[in-house]
Amino acid sequence: MQKILIVDDVEINRELLRNILKEDYMIEMAENGEEALAKLTVWHNGISAILLDLQMPKMDGFTVIAQLKEQGLIGKIPVLIISSEHAVEIENRCFELGVSDFIHKPFVSSIVKNRIKNTLELFACKNQLEQKVEEQEETLKKQHQIIQRQAEKLKESKPFNKLMLEYRSAIMEVETRLNVLNEEFSLEYNRNPFESIKSRLKSPTSIYEKLERKGYPVTMDSIKKHLTDVAGLRVICSFPDDIYRLAELFTKQDDIILLKKKDYIKNPKSSGYRSLHLISSVPIFLSDEKQYMTVEVQFRTIAMDFWASLEHKLKYKQDVDNTEEIVRQLKNCADSIEALDYEMQDIRNKIDKSKE
Repeated sequence: MQKILIVDDVEINRELLRNILKEDYMIEMAENGEEALAKLTVWHNGISAILLDLQMPKMDGFTVIAQLKEQGLIGKIPVLIISSEHAVEIENRCFELGVSDFIHKPFVSSIVKNRIKNTLELFACKNQLEQKVEEQEETLKKQHQIIQRQAEKLKESKPFNKLMLEYRSAIMEVETRLNVLNEEFSLEYNRNPFESIKSRLKSPTSIYEKLERKGYPVTMDSIKKHLTDVAGLRVICSFPDDIYRLAELFTKQDDIILLKKKDYIKNPKSSGYRSLHLISSVPIFLSDEKQYMTVEVQFRTIAMDFWASLEHKLKYKQDVDNTEEIVRQLKNCADSIEALDYEMQDIRNKIDKSKE
């Protein structure tokens, strides 16, 4: 039988509650807060719930709750307040301190039993969920350690390092071609189509993790065949029409093969994310051969990139408060950014026309 601790300075209240509950639970009783805390020190692992009066001499119920909170017991043992007090502010204060429920005086046997039964069941479910979460976290930790070890082995592999060299070469090839287009555009139109280029090579850990998640073998052929984002570049442009113009000039080159195009500018994601993604096959020239490598190039305006970096922080940061509100604000910002991008582009066009 589960054990319940009844804490009340009025003997008749303690006896009434014991008579209501004695058939279903083992009962312990305390006349005041000090006695209750002393018994909890000895039996806290065996107490299933505490029925606590608020108004008591020596140490009142609020002080007992504060002590339970300090000792880390308020989340482990459910506390139900037994009180004739019906003031909303008192109940709110108790709930804010971590109390599970209220049992009001005078006691009604069926209500007392049901409130305790429901509270114990909820706490049991909560404890089971917490245990499952802890087990899952431990499993994920072990999986991550395995992935880290395998990624380290991958990193030390000569074939893998050669493959990464080839992907780095593809990044340099794309950067060179885009920089040439930037120079040509600058000469012809007296302005640059993009502000900056950022490149990145996927880490061994990310490569291993993604192949494992998708159920593919971790081999060099599998990396080349199944991953399109090992080599990536992000091109930051000033205006939306520069994005499309630059993308068109890049993909029109006769040795660039466009494998896939994802236009999240004309068709934004539900979150508001906007960007133009080109997955292309790009030639690289090694000492003994020419071969094609897959590269993902993303084109964004400055505003799109700023928005995406903020969304990325939200996606990967743990324990963010008001997530739903932030998501809503981000969506509103994405809509505003889209309007601003095209309004700024219209202003630029008017300026350019006035110079003719």
